[in-house]
Amino acid sequence: MKKISFIVFLLFFSIGKAATIQVGANFSVKKIKQALALAKDGDTIIVHFGVYKEGTILINKKIHFVGKNFPVLDGQNKNEVVSINADDVVVKGFKVINSGYAALNDPCGIRVYDKNNVLIQGNILDNNFFGIYLQNSTNCIVKNNVIKAYGKAEQLIGNGIHCWKSTNLQIIGNKITGHRDGIYFEFVTQSVIWRNIANNNIRYGLHFMFSNDDAYITNVFKNNGAGVAVMFTKNVKMFNNYFEENWGDSAYGLLLKEISDSYIFNNRFARNTSGIYMEGTSRIKVEKNIFESNGWGMKIQASCMENEIVNNNFLKNTFDISTNGSLVLNTFNANYWDKYEGYDLDKDGMGDVPYHPLSLFAVLTENTPSAMLLYRSFMITLLDKSEKVLPSITPDNFIDNKPLMKSLPL
Repeated sequence: MKKISFIVFLLFFSIGKAATIQVGANFSVKKIKQALALAKDGDTIIVHFGVYKEGTILINKKIHFVGKNFPVLDGQNKNEVVSINADDVVVKGFKVINSGYAALNDPCGIRVYDKNNVLIQGNILDNNFFGIYLQNSTNCIVKNNVIKAYGKAEQLIGNGIHCWKSTNLQIIGNKITGHRDGIYFEFVTQSVIWRNIANNNIRYGLHFMFSNDDAYITNVFKNNGAGVAVMFTKNVKMFNNYFEENWGDSAYGLLLKEISDSYIFNNRFARNTSGIYMEGTSRIKVEKNIFESNGWGMKIQASCMENEIVNNNFLKNTFDISTNGSLVLNTFNANYWDKYEGYDLDKDGMGDVPYHPLSLFAVLTENTPSAMLLYRSFMITLLDKSEKVLPSITPDNFIDNKPLMKSLPL
């Protein structure tokens, strides 16, 4: 009787135990779709090195889908390559290439459809319309993927990592190049973008739309069409990022449009047409950032109010600050300006003379861009010096009352 009970126990144990299915030329299962048909929830499919051209690979079970030595999943420029339609899926270690190209259904290298707890990690995505697409998903992680495309015009290519109507996402350690936007968030909340590198993308390295209560931290956005755009959003934390070499007529390191109640801390804005361009923003704190070698350190439009710019370094910018109006509803306090020529008799580290960071020539070029032809001319230098002595055109309250004498060690 005991022997029969033990056999029954073993039978139930073997039924409940997750299986591992090996796929490859040297195994009994040759095709991925065959393995998916055999798999049950909780199983692992290990795909060995090779090239697999099986159309769209639909994962609709809770499995681990793991590549060994980066097997190639080839969409042959016709199909979405991997479609995930189950919770608790892991996709790891594949080279996903050649999705279809279409503007209506947005084919992807890897796409998650309305699911939760999906991990997409350590994959190479090459020459796909969209790279990784998360649609109406929760608690998903996209980590350590290399995503590359070869787009020439933004209407002919999708985004590297595209996230729509999702929450609690983690976008970590990815490298994205050659797409329309490197990372795109729309209606995404309570999510983090951390340690990614987005460079040489056609439009933005990162694009936020209607996405509240998020953070992006320690990312590099370099040499993209127009840097980073954060629009129609509130409660965003932007810490420790690099915004570099985003040049062009309408380019900037960071565009802020219609955002509020956010914090920009300890970032570096270097060699951009404009470090930060602000329009319709309110209650933004800009603290301990470096603005270096930009055309404009910050462009703050007259539609901005109640923003605080404090303890930043402004170094070697053509213009530190520019605006398009005379009404100033923002405050500057204790910043370092390398163009400041004041003195510090009481040795408290702050200039005894307030600093007006808005030059007359900056006002003129804002209204008449062609005036830049006169930059560095003796006449313009004389105008700026005269304006500092007897301000007439620049707003009196566009002022830093406590400019720092030494740059902050940021």
